[in-house]
Amino acid sequence: MPETSARPSDAALGTGLGRVLLLVYGIFALSASARALVQITTHFGEAPLAYLLSAFAGLVYISATVGLAIGGTRGRLIALVSCTIELVGVLTVGILSIADAVAFPDDTVWSRFGSGYGYVPLVLPFIGLWWIWRHRPGR
Repeated sequence: MPETSARPSDAALGTGLGRVLLLVYGIFALSASARALVQITTHFGEAPLAYLLSAFAGLVYISATVGLAIGGTRGRLIALVSCTIELVGVLTVGILSIADAVAFPDDTVWSRFGSGYGYVPLVLPFIGLWWIWRHRPGR
């Protein structure tokens, strides 16, 4: 009898690069969420927009991690939407944080295109979207 809970063949854990991508997304999910939690609970009034954006980024990274990990049609869709939101977010927040620094008195994960994180937040969605495209069904 075939096992119905088998991991889809397009799940990110299937290969070395996929495992690295999943690990990086997992680290960013944890770090962005933890950073936001600390910022919001300790000094929310100082930069509420920045701290809420960090929390949003954490949720995006969590959903991308889950989507990449579960694979299949549903996982691919979750990861695709998450990586697209991530790309739009890092580009938008990156531009706004440079153009209007007063609105961002404290950094978010995506401020200045993720400069505080070695620009990984800028590069990561491109790699994630490429990975999803490269491992699409029927390829």
